[in-house]
Amino acid sequence: AADGKSMLFEKFIIKGGTPLRGEVRISGAKNAAVAIIPAAILAEDKCILENVPSISDVDVALEILSSMGAQIRRLSKSKIEVDTSRIKDGTVPYELARSTRGSSYFLGALLGRFKKASVPLPGGCDLGSRPIDQHIKCFEALGAKADIKHGIVDLSADRLIGTQIYFDKVTVGGTINALLACAKAEGLTIIENAAKEPHIVDLANFLNSMGADIMGAGTDVIKVKGVSQLHGTEYSVIPDQIEAGTFMVAAAATCGDITLKNVIPKHLEPITAKLRKIGVYVEIEDDTDNVRVVGRPHYEGTDIKTSPHPGFPTDMQPQMTTLLAMSNGTSMVTESIFDTRFKYVDELRRMGADITVDSRVAVVRGVDHLTGAPVKASDLRAGAALIIAGLAAQGTTEIEDIHHIERGYENMEIKLRALGADIVKRYYPWICSMEKAAFRIHDDVNQKYDHVLPYGFHLKMTVSYVSRYGYLVAE
Repeated sequence: AADGKSMLFEKFIIKGGTPLRGEVRISGAKNAAVAIIPAAILAEDKCILENVPSISDVDVALEILSSMGAQIRRLSKSKIEVDTSRIKDGTVPYELARSTRGSSYFLGALLGRFKKASVPLPGGCDLGSRPIDQHIKCFEALGAKADIKHGIVDLSADRLIGTQIYFDKVTVGGTINALLACAKAEGLTIIENAAKEPHIVDLANFLNSMGADIMGAGTDVIKVKGVSQLHGTEYSVIPDQIEAGTFMVAAAATCGDITLKNVIPKHLEPITAKLRKIGVYVEIEDDTDNVRVVGRPHYEGTDIKTSPHPGFPTDMQPQMTTLLAMSNGTSMVTESIFDTRFKYVDELRRMGADITVDSRVAVVRGVDHLTGAPVKASDLRAGAALIIAGLAAQGTTEIEDIHHIERGYENMEIKLRALGADIVKRYYPWICSMEKAAFRIHDDVNQKYDHVLPYGFHLKMTVSYVSRYGYLVAE
């Protein structure tokens, strides 16, 4: 452990080859929660949110609210009370905004309540160009003025007037911001070419529970009749279809047999269809919210093209590509949403995968098995794919940069261990150097270290284990 600010980074160590078996409860949807939390600003009241996932992106969203004056009270692990009545300022701190893509939703929520907002351009996973031009187009159509300088988006409006908004392309974030901005606008707003993802519907349902008048969410045309006032509510976030899909693929990859609880089977249909096509057994249990997935020794390759809902979700592309890498024949995976979603492929190649990438198309030639290797998670879903690869591989896999994974998966290693996986979280120290300051650790087991590091960090630790890959596990 480190004194003061933590200097020990985390990683997963996975010994592969164990089939996953048992039951797993799926947490609340990350993509819904990070939109619903900013939406609570519009209530100017207390909202109680249930089934909220315990993930870092949610923590950041709550910290942003708290920094603006909201009162946050955790009633249980997955139940939170948010009181936004005391928020007076429409400014989001730079450091917090840069750590999550969901910070952009504060633009619509703050504009909808205060008729002004100041939010740094968002961060999140590096998946290539993710412009907010469609968001700005929406705000300006409602009557706001937008100014982007020094990485800060400033919005202001005397009034927000309902209008017709047409998105040039389907945009999930743009649709969310449109709903937030026009919920309290004057008159009727019609949003055309709207995104149809389940978390869009969940946000609309949440806003309606606060007194909004939104119709058509889940279709490509959404109509919003602005209301003058919203109120507090109690609402439960939908289950996370991407977490569910990740566990489904993990079960298939390990030839396991698991039952997913707290899911909405309809939300999983694009994933279920592809899994069944390659030979995975998927059973939707009658009159329940349970889905059973049974893996088999061999699968047949298939082609996948990501597209907006109800198409195959881009957030499941890395996980599915990993499974296809261990399937018979040649598969083609086309990524139509993000420019650089295939960065994880280099890591899979370390494990023996035979994948060739040309721009947005990956040609996947199935191999008999993958082998464990030291790898790095480049983003959230890439990390999930590497976990699946490690669970199915022969030998030991060590995954670095797991903070990406913890942005969107609640207690991933704990849930996997409950299913029989051999996965642990370990810690290793940050090794840094500057012009006149350097920190170096030797591989002496049980050696005690007490060092002052650059930037005022102080590290005390005892080396308890040196992995065969050269990383240290410290206490």
